[in-house]
Amino acid sequence: MTRLQQLPVALCRSLEQRSTLKVIAGLMNFDAASVARVARAAGHGGADLIDVACDPELVALAINESGGVPVCVSSVEPELFPAAIAAGAVMVEIGNYDAFYPQGRVFGAEEVLALTRQTRALLPEIVLSVTVPHVLRMDQQEQLAIDLVAAGADLIQTEGGTSAKPFSAGSLGLIEKAAPTLAAAHSISRVVDVPVLCASGLSAVTLPMAIAAGASGVGVGSAVNRLNDELAMVAVVRGLRDALARSVVTRV
Repeated sequence: MTRLQQLPVALCRSLEQRSTLKVIAGLMNFDAASVARVARAAGHGGADLIDVACDPELVALAINESGGVPVCVSSVEPELFPAAIAAGAVMVEIGNYDAFYPQGRVFGAEEVLALTRQTRALLPEIVLSVTVPHVLRMDQQEQLAIDLVAAGADLIQTEGGTSAKPFSAGSLGLIEKAAPTLAAAHSISRVVDVPVLCASGLSAVTLPMAIAAGASGVGVGSAVNRLNDELAMVAVVRGLRDALARSVVTRV
């Protein structure tokens, strides 16, 4: 049995069907009330996975408030992962790095690879997702993805929303915003044999494009977690779920 097959059945099936929807509370979001709202929206909206900051209490909170949606924890400090797994998280993720770029913190290929090896040594049996930094050239992103899989990564995640500079309104602007992460998903999915999650800068308009580009699932954060109205959050998650469902029907 592979590590991915140890995931909850519904989550595993969504990866196989290339329809996984991950709702991201935020790597730096330790606000329990905010995480609870995101978790409830994810649960009511039909998400397959919730991504929260690496804190055992937030893991338990997200599981409870979502009604049992599987939880992934994100961090760039591998030593924090074991406690989160003990609290109920089903997988861990290195990245993404969007929260660090405004601080001038940039992650290079060697550092990400070292973090991956450290995490795999700490948690040899736990599913590990690793984000490839969008600041690398595309050929460097491809090579890093290959190296990460060789080091034990079970999933690769792309990013790029913070580097995009959309200059159009409406749907065209949403496509421009998603272009970097879509390009990375297209390139990386063709050089690795593990699922690729496309994240950062996505919307209901661009989710189907991510799947068409080769992704097995998508991660959406700010489109949900920046809203203050919980009903609006649920509506957005449901809209994302519907957009993914349409992409599956189109492929069939």
